[in-house]
Amino acid sequence: MPGGGAPVTAQGAPRRKKVLLVDDSDTVLLLQRMLLAELGHDAIVARDGLEALARAEQERPDLVFLDVLMPHLDGLETCRLLRDREPTRRTPIILCSARAEARSVRACFNSGCNDFVAKPFDGAALVALLRRYLD
Repeated sequence: MPGGGAPVTAQGAPRRKKVLLVDDSDTVLLLQRMLLAELGHDAIVARDGLEALARAEQERPDLVFLDVLMPHLDGLETCRLLRDREPTRRTPIILCSARAEARSVRACFNSGCNDFVAKPFDGAALVALLRRYLD
């Protein structure tokens, strides 16, 4: 886009982007949804990897924010599967985990994510990260 910035609608307003939030914690999802609302974007929620794959196929999100430790299908395998599917092959994926030691972070990047953020979240850092991918 000339001059940079977010895409705009025909009316000239910035286009609201869709973010797929995947976490089995209601508290984490609430925090993420509040931050997205403040930034003017829409949240799509999934509580595990299997639901995330289905929602990503249906909704075609602009960004996926994915927890590593979840029931049914963990975040690493979910990330790999999203990368293998054409609709989400190039969609930015941010993995998050309370396990932030080098080996765990390396496993996240090896699964195909674009970025990693450690839990508990630092609010300002999380907002900056979301803006980097959504603006």
